Amino acid sequence: MHILLVEDDSLLADGIVGALKRAGFAVSWLDNGKAASTFLAAEPPDILLLDLGLPDMDGLDLLRLVRQKKYPTQVLILTARDSTNAKVSGLDAGADDYLTKPFELDELLARLRVLERRLGNASTAMIQVGPLKLDTTHHLALLNDEPMNLSRREYMLLKALVEHVGIIQTKEGLEGKLYSWGDEVASNAIEVHIHNLRKKLPADFIKTLRGIGYMVPRQ
Repeated sequence: MHILLVEDDSLLADGIVGALKRAGFAVSWLDNGKAASTFLAAEPPDILLLDLGLPDMDGLDLLRLVRQKKYPTQVLILTARDSTNAKVSGLDAGADDYLTKPFELDELLARLRVLERRLGNASTAMIQVGPLKLDTTHHLALLNDEPMNLSRREYMLLKALVEHVGIIQTKEGLEGKLYSWGDEVASNAIEVHIHNLRKKLPADFIKTLRGIGYMVPRQ
């Protein structure tokens, strides 16, 4: 799950980025609307966390651009504008959710989990595929009800796959969900993570479609 944070307050942004990474998200940060619009055109994230008071443009204009271009991105507004009119304007412009500053990080993470479930078509925080269960609230993976020992990126990769059971995911698409913008990514990183996961999962739980990508078949 790749999140783009557009926030010009560097201190606040640093705290949010750290919290999101600890929660298992890949997150990139930009501090102005122009850079964000360029980023969005090249690589739309799964979720956009958008401050409205940007130094070079109003965040609502960037939100309207996202919706005009039909980017497949969920948008959560983060702003100090707390009036009812401001909330209505943001939601009418196409925001999926609206959170006013100051806010608790736990609430932000809870709202992100809701948006994440919408993207993955999951109705609850518990995802089950055959003998595997993922508790996305507590970032736990259970196989036959026994906890699995997974690294952060192994967990993120497994979640990306089981959220879209029966759908092929490309290597490039999976890299975008696991790594933040600017991260050093080895050319075989996804293959290594898949190899490690397969050693911990039942045989054929993850299928390789040569030259295309990976998929968890319907159980």
